[in-house]
Amino acid sequence: MAALTLTAGLFATGAPASARANDVVPAAEASDVSLAADTYDWKNVRIDGGGFVPGIVFNRSEKNLAYARTDIGGAYRWDQAGKQWTPLLDWVDWDHWGWTGVVSLASDSADPDNVYAAVGTYTNSWDPNNGAVLRSSDRGASWKATELPFKIGGNMPGRGMGERLAVDPNKNSVLYLGAPSGNGLWRSTDSGATWSEVTAFPNPGNYAQDPTDTSGYGNDNQGIVWVTFDERTGSAGSATQDIYVGVADKDNTVYRSTDGGVTWSRIAGQPTGYLSHKGVLDSDNGYLYLTLSDTGGPYDGGKGRIWRYATATGAWTDVSPVAEADTYYGFSGLSVDRQHPGTLMATAYSSWWPDTQIFRSTDSGSTWTQAWDYSSYPNRTNRFTQDVSSVPWLTWGANPAPPETTPKLGWMTEALEIDPFDSNRMMYGTGATIYGTENLTNWDSGSQFKITPMVKGLEETAVNDLASPPSGAPLLSALGDIGGFRHTDLDAVPGMMFTSPNLTSTTSLDFAEASPNTVVRVGSADAAPHIGFSTDNGSNWFQGSEPAGVTGGGTVAAAADGSGFVWSPEGAGVHRTTGFGSSWSASTGIPAGATVESDRKNPKKFYGYKAGTFYVSTDGGATFTAKAAAGLPVEGNVRFKAVPGIEGDVWLAGGSATGAYGLWHSTDSGATFTKLSGIGQADSVGFGKAAAGASYQTLFVTAKIGGVRGVFRSTDAGSTWTRINDDAHQWGWIGASITGDPRVYGRVYVSTNGRGIMYGDSSDGDGGGTDPGTDPGTDPGTDPGNPPGDGACSVKYKVTNQWSGGFQADVTLTNTGTEALDGWQLGWTFADGQKVTQMWNATPTQDGAKVKAASIAWNGKVAPGASVGFGFTGTLAGGNAAPAAFALGDKACATG
Repeated sequence: MAALTLTAGLFATGAPASARANDVVPAAEASDVSLAADTYDWKNVRIDGGGFVPGIVFNRSEKNLAYARTDIGGAYRWDQAGKQWTPLLDWVDWDHWGWTGVVSLASDSADPDNVYAAVGTYTNSWDPNNGAVLRSSDRGASWKATELPFKIGGNMPGRGMGERLAVDPNKNSVLYLGAPSGNGLWRSTDSGATWSEVTAFPNPGNYAQDPTDTSGYGNDNQGIVWVTFDERTGSAGSATQDIYVGVADKDNTVYRSTDGGVTWSRIAGQPTGYLSHKGVLDSDNGYLYLTLSDTGGPYDGGKGRIWRYATATGAWTDVSPVAEADTYYGFSGLSVDRQHPGTLMATAYSSWWPDTQIFRSTDSGSTWTQAWDYSSYPNRTNRFTQDVSSVPWLTWGANPAPPETTPKLGWMTEALEIDPFDSNRMMYGTGATIYGTENLTNWDSGSQFKITPMVKGLEETAVNDLASPPSGAPLLSALGDIGGFRHTDLDAVPGMMFTSPNLTSTTSLDFAEASPNTVVRVGSADAAPHIGFSTDNGSNWFQGSEPAGVTGGGTVAAAADGSGFVWSPEGAGVHRTTGFGSSWSASTGIPAGATVESDRKNPKKFYGYKAGTFYVSTDGGATFTAKAAAGLPVEGNVRFKAVPGIEGDVWLAGGSATGAYGLWHSTDSGATFTKLSGIGQADSVGFGKAAAGASYQTLFVTAKIGGVRGVFRSTDAGSTWTRINDDAHQWGWIGASITGDPRVYGRVYVSTNGRGIMYGDSSDGDGGGTDPGTDPGTDPGTDPGNPPGDGACSVKYKVTNQWSGGFQADVTLTNTGTEALDGWQLGWTFADGQKVTQMWNATPTQDGAKVKAASIAWNGKVAPGASVGFGFTGTLAGGNAAPAAFALGDKACATG
């Protein structure tokens, strides 16, 4: 079979890897575009998590070596020193974007430097490429790849089952891979360089989530779902003889080979009617455990069991913690404590309401206890405490009635692993984060163990839209699954996602260019509303009404002065409103489904685009006129934006490989467009602060220029371009949105599809240029470019109670200025390692010693001379000195 090799990048452990497909640097296309390069420092805008983590893998021979896989956001290695995750697949390029979906991970216990990843996002036509097995001999710092002759799907149904990829613990040159789609079981005998099908394996699986689906998604055969070895049946350098394989087949879910994979047979007496999500072997006691569900997950599952197989006698025992009739969920997460054989844990992955459940046994499954019980319904007794102060948005801003709690233990909990070297450490994945504990054995002693997010560094959001206003927060984001955030500090986790309304996914947002406190967002929701408005730069929101028939967000645009809005929702045609959406009227002259944007100078002018035709309105979106600009893309994704401060100046990017594709510019409100030469493909465009001496804003694009795919910057209106990313920083598909920062020259925000928001800062000091945008006005948030100054505020801090290991404090913030505060964020630094555990009347975030307390909905407005108070409890690591200084946004407050 053909092998696809990736160049190994020479980076120190912990650095991102560099790789290029086929060992070949693409030849530059003929171009009259001048290309340069600039060194950028790339970081994530911190959110921490935000997506499904279906797999966590600990190495069995080296302490603190662990990996996590995500369904669309790559793979990560645990950094014990920083208690955070290091991304390993940022080098994956645009053409291989599917390789950011990780189906399975395997860490080599014989040689811990070796790690393997099976990658590919979809098995149907959505992903144009086949899957691959990546291999690394330096713990993921660099990779080589072998392309498979079939597709595999990290974001397909059943992705929480596994692990499908496994290394023989006795002969580590031998690996097995379970394939989906009827492609069977595969084996490599040369450390993953080449693969061949194990033709003797009798069952490629037959279970599909929805056989009636015709898209190739729900009707895909989930195939071979896990492989595990009984290491007792081999010796160093000699292949393991007993191998167990899980199959997506309710009647035949587990097979075994006793001759090193030469022959295979169904194990007699096994449970039927269920799929085995996990198969974990306790080799000390000779037990194989299966967690089973009636479906493949990760969203579904109505019944489940846990079974134990005695490998010596062939006896099967149902060791489920509850009666089958009492399950309304399937079991999946499964781990054995390698320090204490006989201790195991399992999860009820599909217990959505009132919470997930985690089970623990210390006697090989004979008896179990669970993470929470009912004391007297609906009240719960928890064996755990849960502290999400490091990622406070995990509460979802909810206030549920018992037996629900906030935050929840989780949902989609298909991955759970006990550290093989530390019985007190356990991690488990959810649909939004990784949780963990470091005092797990408190469970057995009857005291509570503490659960906290263990997700720092793992960024897994899919980004739909980005906006960087000229004042207020430096960034507003529209995200899949968790809505989006107002990012007042790029390097700190936001306190809460957008609420009121809560949108499951925000598809589009915009602010009024001349009045940036006016913001609008639209998105998906189970029911109306699908739109929200803010008059304080996204700090607080209120729901808007909507036209009849709306089923989804679509795109939305705000008038330059905030006087009105144009909305192109799913399920209804384009509509416009004045004010804040108390009533809507249908726009004429523009088709349903058109993308809409606003002119950033003229508040009456709006634009639209669909299928090769550009539309313009000069009456606030009431009527649109089609412009007959020739040569624009008829198919593919098209995104366009108007330049701040210049009426009628529009840039348009998009298209498809089978038609027009590139970057176009109009200076006459879309009456005519000029295609830029030398840009073969472009997918998104944005603007940032002008360079020193330049009168035109800096352009940013994700594009293919001179034959090279990347992120590019132009400081001269597109005459010359500079590539600002490199081969180590590509992040797969990055076509949804890009924007510069109007306040910081060179800063750019880039969307990814599963790796969160990346932001880059230039090493080029060419700043301080002319900004043709609006007057920045007053910034209530944190401007990273400005040092702290004196603010119109004072703070009183008082410890009101203190006990062994903890304390309580009250804080009073007084507005000593002449203007009202409209949304506030107070920051300070602890000197003695104190940690906030709970806060009231404010929303906390903490990163190390740095703490921020943000206003909540009802106390954000503070009149001149008025005060607002909040309090918190915290833990002590030593002393308890009061903070030496406080800052309101970026301004220092008086104390006393």
